[in-house]
Amino acid sequence: MTEEIIIAGFGGQGVLSMGKILAYSGMMMGKEVSWMPSYGPEMRGGTANVTVIISDNRISSPVLHEFDTAILLNQQSVTKFESMVKPGGVLIYDGNGIVSHPTRKDISIYRVDASEEAVRSNMQKTFNMIVTGAYMKVKPIVHMADVLKGLKSSLPSRHHHLLPSNEKAIEKGMEIVVPVNVVSANCCVNCH
Repeated sequence: MTEEIIIAGFGGQGVLSMGKILAYSGMMMGKEVSWMPSYGPEMRGGTANVTVIISDNRISSPVLHEFDTAILLNQQSVTKFESMVKPGGVLIYDGNGIVSHPTRKDISIYRVDASEEAVRSNMQKTFNMIVTGAYMKVKPIVHMADVLKGLKSSLPSRHHHLLPSNEKAIEKGMEIVVPVNVVSANCCVNCH
């Protein structure tokens, strides 16, 4: 098994830490992992993305041009990376601020309204964990116990008291992710 993931959005959305947590989770499961971040000089507010590979086998290169899964958190990321999902792959996106929704019919598309849920539930700091939960529901490659271990490994010990709220956010993401029918998604966009 090899899972090649791109996570992309604005700096400050927790894109890089989400990738790091998935990579740590893979390590906890005894997998080979790669975590390769990329971000503009602006950081917060600019675009950021991270490539994560989780594999049973050695990883020959962290540089990828197509992905099994794309987790896209802003319009620029949808525009740039939708075409890079392998046929049969998965695209998960947050609908906040998206005006041109994904349209491919050869991949599975899921929407998680994580921004809206984070604000509604007063969980803004765990937005990326809501998205992580959506990924875990759609592609159960990493397990909750390993994600929590990965989270604990990646967080400074002064933030370990936040682990229960992160677990709650992951569970919320698992609850609210929904498959998107491309035809109805476009209809909904045109109807509003």
